[in-house]
Amino acid sequence: MTVLGLGLMGQALAGAFLADGRPTTVWNRSATKAEPLVARGATLAASARDAVAASPLVVVCVSNYEVVHELLDPLADVLAGRVLVNLTSGTSQQARETARWAERRGISYLDGVIIATPQGIGAADTLLFYSGPRPVFDRHEPTLRILGGTTTYLGADHALSSLYDMAILTIMWNVLNGFLHGAALVGTAHVPAAAFAPAARKGIATVADWLTGYADQIDSGRYPALDATIDTHVAAMDHLIHEAEFLGVDAELPRFVKVLAERAVTGGHGGDSYAAMIEQFRKTSGG
Repeated sequence: MTVLGLGLMGQALAGAFLADGRPTTVWNRSATKAEPLVARGATLAASARDAVAASPLVVVCVSNYEVVHELLDPLADVLAGRVLVNLTSGTSQQARETARWAERRGISYLDGVIIATPQGIGAADTLLFYSGPRPVFDRHEPTLRILGGTTTYLGADHALSSLYDMAILTIMWNVLNGFLHGAALVGTAHVPAAAFAPAARKGIATVADWLTGYADQIDSGRYPALDATIDTHVAAMDHLIHEAEFLGVDAELPRFVKVLAERAVTGGHGGDSYAAMIEQFRKTSGG
């Protein structure tokens, strides 16, 4: 196979193929980045065109979709008839546009995302999502699984991988911001973040256990309050805001959360479970 783009992630991808004994051709604008891979047995192509021509399966991982097209648009003729797997992060719109670009040029295209750091590539629990034609994925799944044991096909819509990526990013930032805000709160009592972290981990795990039930409510459109109503949550949010203000900790984050919850109450969801907050996130900011 061929790997185009040898940043930290691209190097990890090529390294995983080499570790599995797969003949691997690599290319990067800065050829010096290929030297460690060449030392391990990779073939350095003289050009991107030569790299694409060397393999029926081409994996590209660069900084953004603009670079993807800058690199690959001139190579459409040599890419025709090959399989292109794009592991570059971007939006669902970019994924769909690239899929249409590939289809018009006779290129089999899979869009994918990596939910891991470069150090995680090749591990059994590393998660990668792919979307695109099922027969193309099935044919190359054994090779793609080299990059991560938890390789998941999402569906024919090329946008799904990017959508999952963005959805997981919003979870990540919300969890991290919550932990940081919590660490700031307990820090006012001289509690080290390291001492708070175990309790935070248990709290996050408890909330994670609620997700399946909340997902069922979201999909059904019914939000029975089996634990606490949004009205109850709003009262607790007041406590958090007052605590933060009293301690001199920034209260902007809990204030924003309370604004959303109050909109849900105004919309008639005060007696529903917190899952009903999905209705707020389905609206635009001006809606």
